[in-house]
Amino acid sequence: MSEIPSELKYAKSHEWARLEDDGTVTVGISDHAQALLGDVVFVELPEVDAEVSAESEVAVVESVKAASDVYTPVTGTVVAINETLEDAPETLNNDPYVDGWMFKIEPSDTAELDGLLSSDDYAESIADE
Repeated sequence: MSEIPSELKYAKSHEWARLEDDGTVTVGISDHAQALLGDVVFVELPEVDAEVSAESEVAVVESVKAASDVYTPVTGTVVAINETLEDAPETLNNDPYVDGWMFKIEPSDTAELDGLLSSDDYAESIADE
């Protein structure tokens, strides 16, 4: 069973989002997603200052099995990327929720987070996969 922290919100496309105290939203891929991908060998992150729209493709994760697009769960501006992933992409496998965060967004509207899944809903959505 995949780890699904209850304090996060989840997209059906397997990204997680966390609203930070400073108002930014940190985004990564779920433990379930990294397990499906297998050993991650490359991560392509968005550019800082890029304007992104909810549900748009903003990053790519490549593993020994496949390449997978990563979508942003909220609209806004990318304000930070996790540069550690460029040299150590396996961090996504080892710690997808803490050290394996991918990017941070200054959201246009935090209410978009309300449209994401709770941990329980996400667990239910992946139960049949």
